[in-house]
Amino acid sequence: MRVAPLAGLALGLATTLFCAPLPAEIFRVATFNLENYLDHPTEARPQAKSPEARIKVCESIRALKPDVIALQEIGGVSALLELRAALQAGGLEFPYWEHVAGFDTNTHVAVLSRLPIVGRRPHTNDNFVLDGRRFRVSRGFAEVDIRVNPDFRFTLIAAHLKSRREIPEADQAELRLEEARQLREKVDAVLAARPDANLVVLGDFNDSPNSPSTRAVIGRGRFKLVDTRPAERNGDSGLAARRGWEPRTVTWTHYYGVDDTYSRIDYLLLSPNLARCWRKAETYVLALPNWGLASDHRPLVAAFETETP
Repeated sequence: MRVAPLAGLALGLATTLFCAPLPAEIFRVATFNLENYLDHPTEARPQAKSPEARIKVCESIRALKPDVIALQEIGGVSALLELRAALQAGGLEFPYWEHVAGFDTNTHVAVLSRLPIVGRRPHTNDNFVLDGRRFRVSRGFAEVDIRVNPDFRFTLIAAHLKSRREIPEADQAELRLEEARQLREKVDAVLAARPDANLVVLGDFNDSPNSPSTRAVIGRGRFKLVDTRPAERNGDSGLAARRGWEPRTVTWTHYYGVDDTYSRIDYLLLSPNLARCWRKAETYVLALPNWGLASDHRPLVAAFETETP
């Protein structure tokens, strides 16, 4: 049964926007594109997720031990609840959940949470005009407020931007950029209302870190988001080959079989204030044997401490 938001709860009351000076509490936030986690076929996607793939999805999520996980390419509510029940049977309980159905009627974004969801603002009808035609953001955005403890909350916005698959209606990169701008509007709205908000923006952005669409989400200036850039925990030292470059750690999150390529297109981005609570050493891309049985994506997780380190 879905746990409803607490009625009448004002976000400003008892919200500590800076990291709480009380005893530290660690929590983990993850994101995972499940690659067509459908519990029944649809006209557009004629295959349900196989039992073997579902088992591997659960194994992957259990390995992360997240307190909150954003999901992309989940089917309807029944598929989400089936996954939630399977995780519970394996000892990982998520009493709270959010499912957002956008223009795409096949796959959606969702959130599972061990921590109370105390605010919900689903975005299901955002639209824009491109080359004289109006388009809707295909999967919408999930926006929830989550209470870690009485003195610490954060806002999570989950997204799944337009894929790189070409379509006849418009250029796929231009569509993705417009969706990214819509997403950034949601980020700006949160930070305009609460400049020191604890905010995580995460999901499948379907493009590289330097692409116009990803840069649009990250933003610039005072409210530029921090890219956590998770990498495999494989023993690499994390040394950069050149000043100003990122370390040569293994950060890919998606395998594209048509081109036989691996790329980083899934992200965990943080507001400047939440970045103060980020535990970089406990942030990583999950690497498991036979990872591809679960999905063509690999999940990411980041850890946070409610007391500033």
